[in-house]
Amino acid sequence: MLMQPLVSRRSIRKYKNTPVTRGQLKLLLEAAMISPSACNTRPWRFIAITNRELLNKIGDVHNYAKMLYTAQAAIVVVALPDAQKGVRDGLAEGFYPQDCGAATQSILLQAEAIGLSACWCGVMPKEGTMKVVRELLEVPDNEIPFCVIAIGERDENPDPRGKYDEEKVAWVE
Repeated sequence: MLMQPLVSRRSIRKYKNTPVTRGQLKLLLEAAMISPSACNTRPWRFIAITNRELLNKIGDVHNYAKMLYTAQAAIVVVALPDAQKGVRDGLAEGFYPQDCGAATQSILLQAEAIGLSACWCGVMPKEGTMKVVRELLEVPDNEIPFCVIAIGERDENPDPRGKYDEEKVAWVE
């Protein structure tokens, strides 16, 4: 049942020293790439990282991604706004943040489904963070580093934080 990965998923900030394989990363990327996007523009690309030195460097420059010091892998979601320009007379333009968010959530859920854990670390819209991640990963100016997702085998079990809240629902019948 789909609810199980949704319920058990947590933002994990401490990982075991267990390698994440290329095959596991490919499953996460496949999940991302079947995510919905405006007019099927798929305005994204991904940088899969297992290089320890690079993971540490990203942790050094991103104030809220220190978990990369123990994560065994990361996926950087890179937004491609130009992929939506002019599509269906502009219908798709500007939806890349939602589309990249959907791809990111798919990675998080697929990680949980295959026994890995992850943590979504936002990059966009923080200009300073975007600049340092862009420079470190050599992301061209017409692309946007959207987020960094730390990945690995969890070495902590934080309590659940979210729950259903009826007060946040308006029923229109």
